[in-house]
Amino acid sequence: MSEVKDRVWFLREGLFAKYVVALVGLVVFVLAVNGAMEIWITYRGIKSSLNDGMSEKAEATAKRIQQSMADLERQINWVTRASSDTPEKRRDDYAQLLRQVQQVSQLSLINAQGREQLRMTRQIITPGSNADFSRDVRITETAARGSSFAPAYFRGERPFMSIVLSHADGSITLAEIDLDFLSEFLIDAQIGKVTYAFVTDARGDVLATSSTGPEIGKNLLALPQVAAVSKPGGVAPVSGTDVRGDAVLTTSSVVPKLGWHVFFEQPTAQALTPIRDQLVRIAFLIALGLVVAIIAGTIMARRMLVPITALQAGARRLGAGDFGHRIEVKTSDELEELANQFNSMAGQLAETYSDLEDKVKERTRDLAQSINELKVLEEVGRAVASSLDLNAVLPTVAARALEITHADAVLIYGYDAGNHQFSLTESIGIDKAAEGRHRAIDADNSPLGEAATSGEPIAIPQLGATSEHPLRDVAIEAGFHSVLVVPLVDQTGILGSLVVLRRNEGEFSDNLIGLMKTFAHQAVLAMRNARLFTEVDHKSRELLAANDMVSRQAAKLQDQTDQLRDWNRSLEERVETQLGEIERIRRLERFLAPQVAQLIASSDGHEGLLDSHRREVTVVFCDLRGFTAFTETTEPEEAMNVLREYHAALGELIFKYEGTLDRYAGDGVMILFNAPIQFADHTARAVKMAVEMRDTVGALTEKWRNRGHNLGFGIGIALGYATLGQIGFEQRLEYAAIGSVTNLASRLCDEAKANQIVVSRRVYGMVEQWVEGKPIDDLNLKGFNHPILAAEIIRWREEVDNVVDAAAAAARMKKKQ
Repeated sequence: MSEVKDRVWFLREGLFAKYVVALVGLVVFVLAVNGAMEIWITYRGIKSSLNDGMSEKAEATAKRIQQSMADLERQINWVTRASSDTPEKRRDDYAQLLRQVQQVSQLSLINAQGREQLRMTRQIITPGSNADFSRDVRITETAARGSSFAPAYFRGERPFMSIVLSHADGSITLAEIDLDFLSEFLIDAQIGKVTYAFVTDARGDVLATSSTGPEIGKNLLALPQVAAVSKPGGVAPVSGTDVRGDAVLTTSSVVPKLGWHVFFEQPTAQALTPIRDQLVRIAFLIALGLVVAIIAGTIMARRMLVPITALQAGARRLGAGDFGHRIEVKTSDELEELANQFNSMAGQLAETYSDLEDKVKERTRDLAQSINELKVLEEVGRAVASSLDLNAVLPTVAARALEITHADAVLIYGYDAGNHQFSLTESIGIDKAAEGRHRAIDADNSPLGEAATSGEPIAIPQLGATSEHPLRDVAIEAGFHSVLVVPLVDQTGILGSLVVLRRNEGEFSDNLIGLMKTFAHQAVLAMRNARLFTEVDHKSRELLAANDMVSRQAAKLQDQTDQLRDWNRSLEERVETQLGEIERIRRLERFLAPQVAQLIASSDGHEGLLDSHRREVTVVFCDLRGFTAFTETTEPEEAMNVLREYHAALGELIFKYEGTLDRYAGDGVMILFNAPIQFADHTARAVKMAVEMRDTVGALTEKWRNRGHNLGFGIGIALGYATLGQIGFEQRLEYAAIGSVTNLASRLCDEAKANQIVVSRRVYGMVEQWVEGKPIDDLNLKGFNHPILAAEIIRWREEVDNVVDAAAAAARMKKKQ
């Protein structure tokens, strides 16, 4: 009955279930992995083919729109020919253009003074309206460029735009273009059944759309794909959302001259329809594999049941002590080999059992020896505890060590830290009073010093085979050929060493070494107690002498108390001064290099360095190109990692060139030179730091690019006067600069391209002899009413690489004098 129950348990919860589950799991896993790989490959293929197809259509449509606008410009340009020099000829040309070009809805003639001379549509002709267009942006841009395309606008739900061309006599033709013809490029026959397309301007407004696309005039800037391409330098994504929030596959192409974008999109759900069919097929294969695996696993598990049951029964009898039982399994596989191993193990157990009595006797002898060793240790412990006299305890320790180790001699050395040598304190087997080199052994180049340094015993089984040292020569002369050195150390340092000598060569057992370490602890305890007793006795004598001294000095105590009070008052004043100095240094180090902060704090007149004042400064402003787009598409943790690497690189260079860090603003960093501490070469310092920053961050940008981040680094430098001082409130003060020079540095930084240093022409003049650079076109910067002269710094010449350090050293030497 028990065997039947065991068989049922085995079938339900033993190897049977494990084999079935393992086989089923393996089959399902392989089919699932294969299906997942097929789905992924199919998904990538479908997505790639759809994106490629829609990209080709978007580019073709963009080119057709560009060509259509170029044709319109060429046809409108026909009416600006010089031969039409009278209003009547202009009107005839306009009428002919309106008849031939349906996209043109209205034409206007503007004279050189910006007054409208003629307005003409297909229904109405308005001569001499004299409307003022002199301030119209379209007219002013055309006067400067000769032609212009104005941004699109809407009349109701119809999109329009203006094409403006200038005449040879200074007059201007303003053509209003009806953009409804753009929808002809987006008919269903050209874009496909499930794809829709639309055209947006730079503001994200829909100018044209296919039959299933968004409404004309709707602003789509909220869609991620439209927002991405609308930003300067934006990269078109491959996926996005439609106006209903559903996922779509998207691609776009730009109409360069107009700044429009042509979008082709397809709903993701429709694009991935083939993958759903593939999922059904994979599910069917997994179900079929599951059924086959269950059947195969059941058959294999049942074939293993009989031999395993025999092994289980045999193991139970062997566990009960029946070592004569043998397991019979004939399967010609690993189970039969396992049964043979069980049988072999039973024979070995029978032999082992017969030898057990001899081993018990041997173990009894070992225990008796251990008890004897414990008794010896107890005796040594009692000796240590019963006396504080070192001369009475050490002979007992040495005698018992000699007894238990069966050695021929035992030496105990004390350590003289002043002379750095070991002195013989107690010995058995060698005359302690006999003269010889064994009485004092130098710690250097001896086993005693090595053991004391390492804190572990050193065993030398053959003294003759070791290098020469005092202990070796003395031991061999006395007839000893093996030695065990046990250090005597505690928390306070080296106390001495315990040396065991034998006349015969041979290894010291681990048990013996451990026992001698215990003896060493007893010796250390005795030496420590004796030392403490001596120190206590000495201290008692000193206390008696001190008591007499106190009595004699009582009369002088009042005078000394008054003097101490004066010293305390002076010390408090000095501490208060030092604390103020430390606080000033701490505040300065928040925005200055440490060496600059220390210099300011230790210099005379440092109290006024942070007060508001006006001074010429060099301002460096730098930031990362493309950082805003990077943060919008990157996880915050990765953005923080990039900023930490970026700030660490810049901070090291700012401190190196002793600049003043004005502020961090994300990727933007502003550094001042010549404030609060002045440098004669502050402009050269700023430029040389900028060159090294560009090289250092350039290496970082390559590292970031390998991680998929497209970032650049730009720097702007300006020189001028600014008002400097502390701003903020009592709990939070900052050192800042206010003036147009900081705005100029920021604007120059905005103009700088990736890995470019743009400086004002005045900065370039200050460092021209040390750098390679080139002037650049005058810049029209925001906030400045006149063009700004600027230059680009290419590199710092190597032959004058030490100009900044040399100038700084000269300035400091002059200040010290």
